[in-house]
Amino acid sequence: MSFVLTEPADDHGVAVVTLNRPERLNALGPTLATDLVDRLTELFRRREVRAVVLAGSGRGFCSGFDLASRAEGDHAPDSEDRGPVGSFWVLQQQLSDLVTLIHESRIPVVGAIQGAAVGGGLAIALACDLRVAAPDARFGSVFVKVGLSSCDMGVSYFLPRIVGATRAAELLLTGRLVGAEEAERIGLVNQVSAPGEHVAAAVALARQVTQHSEFSVWMTKSGMWTNVDAPSLRAAIELENRTQALGTFTGNLDEYETAFAEKRPPRWKPM
Repeated sequence: MSFVLTEPADDHGVAVVTLNRPERLNALGPTLATDLVDRLTELFRRREVRAVVLAGSGRGFCSGFDLASRAEGDHAPDSEDRGPVGSFWVLQQQLSDLVTLIHESRIPVVGAIQGAAVGGGLAIALACDLRVAAPDARFGSVFVKVGLSSCDMGVSYFLPRIVGATRAAELLLTGRLVGAEEAERIGLVNQVSAPGEHVAAAVALARQVTQHSEFSVWMTKSGMWTNVDAPSLRAAIELENRTQALGTFTGNLDEYETAFAEKRPPRWKPM
């Protein structure tokens, strides 16, 4: 059985990728992480894919790292013949690479989250650009409860930027779970779907993005996340100015003006 399932891009350019270990609540092991990186890398390179919806099969999105995986012989690549620190470091780097891959992709990723999104599952959800939650979704950074740091797989980077430092500190230090309603209220998710409709709602949200030009979406995602870390307003504006000037050479602004005058949808030019 494949640990990762893929639905090819639809007519709107939206592909769906599903974690497929439902019996383990899609817990992360080295094999699942490798398969997911490979599948996402392939999709991110395909020009017809304009957005990806990332979902989990069964009752949960992702319950974090599968502690039983190493005992069952599921080891990260390049971890053999290493000591305990080295082998765990290789595994940690593999899982973290999954987060950076999602965050740094040129196309948006929308998380469709039901049930548990905890530990590494929370990190993957936070790395997504947008998040839709089912009513039963619950989010938590729980490493503080097992004697480790809650700062893991980029959570300490994303969470304060998404919900604010004070709220993030509370969630990281207490390790408490956040339900879907609270998650929407504090800005952790964009919306809460009807029961069982979280994937369809995520696809609908992704389609709102893919109706825009390739250049517009790529530069908006890249520019926003770059300017989250901008050292000053002036630095952020300098990047924006250059991006807008570059955009005028795509021909899409002229196409929009023509389409507006002709009362039709724009036919965007590819990059």
